[in-house]
This record gives sequence, structure tokens and C-alpha cells, in this order.
Amino acid sequence: MSDDPAGQSDKSVAPVQSVDRALTVLEILGRWGTAGVTDIASEIGVHKSTVSRLIAVLESRGFVEQLSDRGKYRLGFSIVRLAGSTSARMDIPKQSQPLCDELALATGETVNVAILDDASIINIVEAIGPAEITLRSWVGQSCPATATSSGKVLLAGRSDAAVRSLVGTKFGTYTASSITDVATLLAELADARRNGWASVREELEVGLNAVAAPIRDGDGDVVAAISVSGPAYRLTPERFPDVAAQVRDVAAQIGRRLGHLE
Repeated sequence: MSDDPAGQSDKSVAPVQSVDRALTVLEILGRWGTAGVTDIASEIGVHKSTVSRLIAVLESRGFVEQLSDRGKYRLGFSIVRLAGSTSARMDIPKQSQPLCDELALATGETVNVAILDDASIINIVEAIGPAEITLRSWVGQSCPATATSSGKVLLAGRSDAAVRSLVGTKFGTYTASSITDVATLLAELADARRNGWASVREELEVGLNAVAAPIRDGDGDVVAAISVSGPAYRLTPERFPDVAAQVRDVAAQIGRRLGHLE
């Protein structure tokens, strides 16, 4: 006896086929600029009623829009919004590097910009301050979000439920100061949301402290974090508020370059 009841495979394939056809409609409109239902149906090789149904769904979500009194369609604003979000993320290094260089010079410490990658962060920009002796670069390095100031800021941009889903309930222990439980983490994330910045005190590496602030895009979403890190004897907790003010200011400048209006 078959494990797959008759017709079940067809039912599971149908939604996937509809998605594929909807994406094909978007690709056609992207190539042609504008097109009518008849032209799209002919190009795809399906009945006009099928294209009409696809167009109706795409139009309801803002992915296509009808040209008035012409019976043709073009890509809608939702496509622009998605493209803008992607281009903003890709533009982060270009927009942030000069400001990171200035912040590194002003603080005398290392400045990094990082993005979230599941439960980790990846550093995509770096600027070395004049007080630093550079032994390695953090660019391209993946670090645990729960043990970094940038990671805390990026996680703070998510809901508590999303954070729990990302990080689970047990974290890696990197130093004696590392956060090891979700309750403590969520409490720190609440502080980060309230204060607009986060810090770590030797939580990833012994002797390394850091302060970070969120970078927001045109939609107000936290898309990256900028941090200042340095040796614990120099970047002391007493300096955190002053450094945080500088970091937040630069984060806001980068955000404005990405279209964020405060």
C-alpha cells in the first residue's frame, strides 16, 4: 500500500506551481515594464483566467499595480520596498566606513559594524584607532551574538519570542562573565532597548570590553550595529556612557544615509 494517498502529490505540487508562476509574472513585468493578462498568459503558456487569479493576489499585496484605463500591469511599490531594503543592507559598508574611521580616531579604539546571522554576528566593517596595536582583523569573523555588544543590540531589535527562537536556552561560555541563561539575556536586551545601546564586560574575551548602538534603515528596522571595542583597562565601564553617546551619534548618521528619519 502506498504511503502517499492518491492525489496527495498533486495537491502538494499545485501551491508550489502557483508560486513559480507568480514569480514568473513578476519576472515578465520586470523585463517588459508593462504587460496585459493576455500577453502574460501567452508567454507562460497558461489560460488567461490563471494569470488573472495570480495578478489579483499580487495586486492585493502591492507587488503589481494596474495602469489606469489601459488594462496593463507593472511592478508595484512592494517590489521597490523589498529592493530598497536589500540595497540598503548592501550599502552599509560604503556608507559607514568613513564615519567608522572618524569614530576610531575620536575614541582611540577599534570600531566595527556587524550584521546578525542567526545567533551570531558577522563583522563587515572595521576601523582601527590610533591607540590600538593590531594583531588581527575582525572583518568577516563570526562571533556569538549573546557575548558581544553588537549582538545584544541586534537581538534587541527582535521580539523576545524571536530571540528565544534564535539563541535557544543554553549559550556557550567563553569567559567567567559570559551570559549563560535566557532570562539574564532578555533583561539586558530590555536595557538595551531602553538606553539605545548595549555593552559587554569581558564576555567574549578576557580583557576585552565593548559598547554598541543600533543602525536603522529607512523602515526603522535594526539592520546592523556599530561598536567600539578596546582593552578593559582602557575602555572601562566608567567610559561606557560617554563612548555610547558617540557611538549612538554615528549610528544615527549612518542610519540617515540609509534613509532612516528619526
